[in-house]
Amino acid sequence: MSDTSRKTALNPATHTTPPAKFSHGVRKGGILQVAGQVGFLPAVPGQPPAPAGPTLREQTLQTFANVGAVLREGGASWEDVVMVRVYLTDTDHFAEFNELYDAHFADLAGPPPARTTVYVGLPAGLLVEIDALAVLD
Repeated sequence: MSDTSRKTALNPATHTTPPAKFSHGVRKGGILQVAGQVGFLPAVPGQPPAPAGPTLREQTLQTFANVGAVLREGGASWEDVVMVRVYLTDTDHFAEFNELYDAHFADLAGPPPARTTVYVGLPAGLLVEIDALAVLD
């Protein structure tokens, strides 16, 4: 199997162990898929995962950091992201999330990624989840 067709799991050391059999990200050739990330703080051995805080802002900023860590682990950056999927637990958070999202992508050199936003149920205390698809040249 050539290097371009080998599937590689991406699990940054800062991330908690997934609760089921999946990787935080997978790269195959020039495609990198980041699994849904939430606003957990970096992992502390022997302690359960903890959200960055109770607010949408705190969790969103940490979630962007967590997605970014998986991208970097796979040799990508936000510049390589072509699709972002956002999962919010409350429709009232849409406007605030958009402000945080716009600020996060304000410095991109090229066009922003495509995006889908849906409303879902997440485990207690979690307000946002984000996944991303990156394409590398």
